[in-house]
Amino acid sequence: MGSVTPPAFRFIDLFAGIGGFHAALKAMGGECVYAVEIDPLARKVYESNWGHSALGANDRGDITLDADADRGVMEVPEHDVLCAGFPCQPFSKSGAQRGMDEARGTLFFNIASIIKARHPLIVILENVRNLIGPKHQHEWDVIIETLQDEGYHVSNQAAVFSPHLLPPHLGGVPQVRERVFITATLAPDLVARDIEFGGPGPVATMTDRFPSAEGATGLFDPKKDWHLEGLLDDSHNIPGCDLTDAETHWINAWEEFVQIMRPLMNDRHLPGHPIWADAWLDFPEMKRIDWQARKIRVPRRVSRPVVDSDLPDWKQSHLRKNHDMFARHFAAIIPWAHRWGIYSEAFPASRRKLEWQAQETKSLWHTVMHFRPSGIRAKKATYLPALVAITQTSIVGPRERRLSPRETARLQGLPDSFIFPGQSAAATYKQMGNGVNVGAVWHIFRAHVDRDANILRRTARGRAIVAAVEKAPLRPNEILAKHQPAHS
Repeated sequence: MGSVTPPAFRFIDLFAGIGGFHAALKAMGGECVYAVEIDPLARKVYESNWGHSALGANDRGDITLDADADRGVMEVPEHDVLCAGFPCQPFSKSGAQRGMDEARGTLFFNIASIIKARHPLIVILENVRNLIGPKHQHEWDVIIETLQDEGYHVSNQAAVFSPHLLPPHLGGVPQVRERVFITATLAPDLVARDIEFGGPGPVATMTDRFPSAEGATGLFDPKKDWHLEGLLDDSHNIPGCDLTDAETHWINAWEEFVQIMRPLMNDRHLPGHPIWADAWLDFPEMKRIDWQARKIRVPRRVSRPVVDSDLPDWKQSHLRKNHDMFARHFAAIIPWAHRWGIYSEAFPASRRKLEWQAQETKSLWHTVMHFRPSGIRAKKATYLPALVAITQTSIVGPRERRLSPRETARLQGLPDSFIFPGQSAAATYKQMGNGVNVGAVWHIFRAHVDRDANILRRTARGRAIVAAVEKAPLRPNEILAKHQPAHS
């Protein structure tokens, strides 16, 4: 009987979701000794894939029951690495409080309670980019101050990173998902120097560039080198992902508009400003057309309307650009609008707008589309915007359908063997929108250990982490491909 390789390190997974941190750190050689997630559906997915042992006895997934310095509660076991994709909540601004005390009443206070009691070697916190905006400057300062108070070597600059920056051979995926990572290493002797001089630099930035392939000299260009095809299933017909008749009608209408306009613009790409069909109704001649009639008469000329100077500058600019386009091409636009019923009830106001961000792409059906309150946005089918839990899923033009739940899981770096037993597609979309990207975590963890390797080598536990990272492959994909769910 073969021997079992002992884990290189122990980690805990706070606000774990479905286990993006778990996937990366387990593949790196770690063992999860504690996890907590309050959403019951996400917790079920986590348990189905990773097992129940790390979830412990806290079936409610409430971290406040297991870690609270004020109540002297600490049910979280010893560990080497703490991971937390925590929610951002406003902290107290009382002048009588500082550091951890200012976080009292927030979930970060519970994280800080664990750090204070267990002092893991490495702390990795993940949050949305807004954490480093002016609205949350105080929260940022408190987090950094709290870590320093507990003896952590941490940068006071945010590490902002997105998985689309990483080429495939480093675990990247074609999804723009900018997230803030705070990474810290226990080193009390360095804190005073960090406070005086600002600490180390961030382990990653949005300007980082990587070789296009292993051993290559050229750099990977996300705008040119990503292609969605490798991520998509071939099928056009995936249950629950199809478009409605109305959605297909809207896309076909604007597709014809694209094909009409290209020759008129010498086959150049459409203008980058939003195209507003309602702006064309400002022309007096348009107001005289009976759009319900079977036939209409196209005027020989049009009179340019006056833009209201009281409108915001951005809106005045968009209106003038739309008026210019219409004045040049009204003879083609008016019949198109009538033919497709653009001004009928079949077209809600938000579908009478096209935001063309696909540059030279020849067809709307070759783009990735999003139905937004501001209009139909079309982008090149290279990489996708961030999966967001509260908005509609991307429409993949080449497949004439929405992204499937499995495809969104791939965009988060999860293997096809990862399961979502018995839950709706909507629940999976939400979990993917809330999750942390596996490839991004893999890269951030490697970069952090590489930066602080000399500090970590001071202890046996730290040396084990450094050795695990040095031994690990460039990406987690091949290890994760062997993933077997704990329960099906």
